Amino acid sequence: MPKLIVPLTDIQVRNAKTKDKPYKLFDGGGLYLDVMPSGSRIWRFKYRQQNGKENRLTFGPYPEVTLQDARERRLETRRLMLQGVDPGKHRDDAKRRLTDRAANTFERIAREWYANKVPTWSERTAKNMIVRLEADIFPRIGSRPITELKHRDIIEALRKIEERGATEIAKRLKAVCSQIFSYAIQCGLAERNQVVDMKDVLKSRRASHFAAIDADELPAFLASLERNEARMFQPTRIALRLMLLIFVRTSELIETPWSEIDLEKGEWIIPWQRMKRGKLTVNPDTTNHHVCLSRQAIALLRELHAITGGSKYLFPNQRDPKKPISNNTLLVVLGRMGYKGRMTGHGFRALAMSTIKERLGYRHEVVDRQLAHAPRDKVASAYDRAQFLAERKKMMQDWADYIDVLSLRPTVTGARTASP
Repeated sequence: MPKLIVPLTDIQVRNAKTKDKPYKLFDGGGLYLDVMPSGSRIWRFKYRQQNGKENRLTFGPYPEVTLQDARERRLETRRLMLQGVDPGKHRDDAKRRLTDRAANTFERIAREWYANKVPTWSERTAKNMIVRLEADIFPRIGSRPITELKHRDIIEALRKIEERGATEIAKRLKAVCSQIFSYAIQCGLAERNQVVDMKDVLKSRRASHFAAIDADELPAFLASLERNEARMFQPTRIALRLMLLIFVRTSELIETPWSEIDLEKGEWIIPWQRMKRGKLTVNPDTTNHHVCLSRQAIALLRELHAITGGSKYLFPNQRDPKKPISNNTLLVVLGRMGYKGRMTGHGFRALAMSTIKERLGYRHEVVDRQLAHAPRDKVASAYDRAQFLAERKKMMQDWADYIDVLSLRPTVTGARTASP
C-alpha cells in the first residue's frame, strides 16, 4: 500500500528551515518542494515516462511560485499525461517555440525572402528594395517577432511614410510586406498574413499621367530652351534637345555609353538588356531598339562628342565621370525653365506621340514602335518590330524638321500652330 502523503500547508512551506543537506517536502501526486542549504526553495514534479523511466520537471522557486501555483501546474501536467503527452517533451517543445519566435523577427525573415528573390530582379530593383526596407520598415517593426506583429504595427509604419508625402512608396512597401508574410507562412514561421486584408488603410490617390506640355505649347518651350535663361551647360541643353528629338526614356538616354553610337553610320542601337521590357524577369523582350536618328539628332551627338567623347557616357556625372548624370538632372532643369509640374522627362514621349499622330499624320503603331512599347495583343506581337524601320526613319526626320520649323516661328501664347 502506497505511503499516505499529507498535503503541505502555506505555513509549512513558508517556515521551511535550511539544513546542511538538501531535503524535500512532499505535497503528494509527485509534487514536492526542494529545500536547499543555500536557502532557496524550488518546486519540482516527479513522474514516470511511458517507458517507465523516472523524470522531473521544475516548476520554479518559492515564493515566486506559490503552493497554489505549483498545484495548478501539477494538475495541468497530469492532464497532459492522461492525453498521452510526455510533460518533458511538451516543455522542451514550448521552449523551442519561444526561442524560434524570438529569433524569427520580421527583419530576419524579410532578408531571407529578399535573398531568395534577388536572382530574379535587376540590380537596380534589388538595391532599391533593400534600401527602402532598411529606411522605412526595419527601424519600426524589424526587431519584432513576425508572429507578434498586428495590423496596427504595420499600419503605423506605412502611415509614417505617407506623412512625408511618399504615398506611392507606402503603397509599394505594403505589397512587399504582404509578400514577406506570405513567405513566412509558406515556411511554417507564421500562420496569418496581417497585410493581405488591409485594403483601405492608405490614402487613395487619383491616377495621373506624367506632366507634359501639348503641341500648342511647344514653340514657347523651344524659345525658352534657345534663350537659356536657366543657364544650362551645353551638354544639358543637348540632352533636352535629344529628348525632344528622339523621345527615348530618360534612363535610356542618360545611361547611354558612347560605344552604342556609330556617328559615321549615324546609327544608335540600344541593346535589349537596357530597355524597360528587356529587364523583365518573365519573358523579357530580347529585341534591340533602333533609335532612328534624324540629321539634327546626329549633329547634336557630334557636338556632344566634342565635349564628352572622352568619357564612357554621353552625359557623365561631374562629380564622378565614371557614372552618368542622375535621373533628376533633367527634371531640375525643367523646373528652372519654369516648367515644374508641367513637363517631365517622360512628358517628351507623350508630347511626341500625340503631336506626330495629330500634326504629322503618322499611324499609332509606327509611333508606338519608336516608343518601344509592347504590342497590345498577340497578333501584333507576332510581327517583327523592325518592320516599320523605314517608316520610322522617315517619321523621325519629319519630326525633327517640324521642330526646326517651329523654332523659326514667332511664339504667340495660345496660338495654334498649323500642321506642316
